[in-house]
Amino acid sequence: MKRTAIGASLLMSLAACGSDGTNTTATTNSPAAATPAAGAYDSALAFDKTRYTTINVTIDGVKTPVRWYKEVCYVGKPIAMAASQVSLSGAATTIANTQCGYQSMNIFVPESVAASQDAAIYFAVNNGGWFASYIKASVADGGVFDSGTSNVGAALKAGYVYIDVATRGRGIVAADGTYAGKAPAAIVGAKAAVRYLRLNDSAMPGNANHIVVNGTSGGGGLSSILGASGNSKDYLPYLATIGAAGVTAEGASTLRDDVLAVNAYCPITDLGNADLAYEWVYNILNTRQTVGSLPNARGSAELMARFVAYQAGLGLKTASGSALTATNMLETIKAEVIRSAETYLAAGGAIPNLGEAMSYTSGMGPAATTRSYINDWITIDYATRKVTALDMEKYLKFVATQATLKNTPAFDQTGLTITASSGESNMFGTDKQAYSNFTEYGWDNNDVAGDGIGYLDTGYSWTQFSALSTSPQLAQVRLINPMAYLGGANSTAPYWYVRHGTRDRDTAFTVSINLSRALAADAKVRDLNYRLTWNQPHAGNYDVPEAMAWIAQTLKAAAARGL
Repeated sequence: MKRTAIGASLLMSLAACGSDGTNTTATTNSPAAATPAAGAYDSALAFDKTRYTTINVTIDGVKTPVRWYKEVCYVGKPIAMAASQVSLSGAATTIANTQCGYQSMNIFVPESVAASQDAAIYFAVNNGGWFASYIKASVADGGVFDSGTSNVGAALKAGYVYIDVATRGRGIVAADGTYAGKAPAAIVGAKAAVRYLRLNDSAMPGNANHIVVNGTSGGGGLSSILGASGNSKDYLPYLATIGAAGVTAEGASTLRDDVLAVNAYCPITDLGNADLAYEWVYNILNTRQTVGSLPNARGSAELMARFVAYQAGLGLKTASGSALTATNMLETIKAEVIRSAETYLAAGGAIPNLGEAMSYTSGMGPAATTRSYINDWITIDYATRKVTALDMEKYLKFVATQATLKNTPAFDQTGLTITASSGESNMFGTDKQAYSNFTEYGWDNNDVAGDGIGYLDTGYSWTQFSALSTSPQLAQVRLINPMAYLGGANSTAPYWYVRHGTRDRDTAFTVSINLSRALAADAKVRDLNYRLTWNQPHAGNYDVPEAMAWIAQTLKAAAARGL
């Protein structure tokens, strides 16, 4: 739907409401006030539409000119970072933009839509593993794209504004030596970027009401919480600290930060309960013991047992309307795997017969390995292209064999000598702490003396510590968890496309299933396209034509509804 210019007073009035009409700002002192206060840093965040470089790329053999707006800083008070940082792989890297390299965007506009304010905005977040995402450029001069395999090429070919969004995240070190990426830094950055687009909507190409967020792994988790928590006041103090657009000096909001659609792959989310889910999935049928990956049997059993109450407490329903509990979760996973296989078969795919060998590639790049396995877990009737049997015990063994299971606990690991690994613990705690345990099990079992964490060093159990006003972990966990916001008063994105590979052992299948059922229960969600994807590991953007067709359909539906 073509966007038209409206008066400043009316614009501010509309901006005070989320996509569901919920008022998200403080009211003005007088009902007769004509112009609500602007954001404290709005004047410093004006978009300069003349500052671009024209580059040329080739998409499906067609030369395509693109305007590149380089490293646009989306906050008024960026946090200066140290020049040396550590990446997700553990390698040290030197960054060039220490001033705003983790709080900026690369904006790519196909020349064909440079004068359009109707084009959708494809908003790509790139924070693998919830690590900080330094500014990147997915589009470069001379680049060649196949729109059938590249989401970047497909987005540009469709006439979307493509944006690479940098965000702070775990592991990042500020110039003053503090850890500036603690939760909820990543989601606060993403919201600030959305607010920048909304502030400059009339000056920029594209339609800031049609933002489609794309992300994988930690980026899938970030996409999910961004889509679930639209316009929530919970983030305003954090947004004010970095000088985000549309936040007044008094801390009220004059802009929206909800998005239209979410395109998320293998979302690493619900971290406060992810350890429980992981141990339950890989212990309920003794998978860990079967594959010889049970380094912490006591802890694994304890976490698995806690999952039962957690799952019951969610109050979720299956598609048939019955309570989704630990009792029927395994059957729910099985049904989703069968649906995945049959969808693949219906599209012309082939699955080896029972007893035949099948090859799978694990890992990416130089570390990728291809191995053969014997199919001993799924039986296909090729006459009907249906699954006639699926052995869940052998299926989970297969998943755990083709990629080694994580240690126990899987996510809150740091400070537990039994794990000898790190997990996501460095995402939590104060900016003076390299890491902090953020779950009851991790905290109470921390046995590293001198780290200032856990009962050993503080004398507080998790229950006692989490009751203190000085402990940030509970708030941090909540602020990055979409499950805490779905069904609430905030503005949930109305359109969702979520995928999780059937070979993905990086997070439990229950996490994406629970997310899908919470989405299905949220009245603000108009379309939910969720599926386990056949024969995919922990990865994303492997189904570009299907995902892009869904986005096109979503934009058409949104326009028809006047969104």
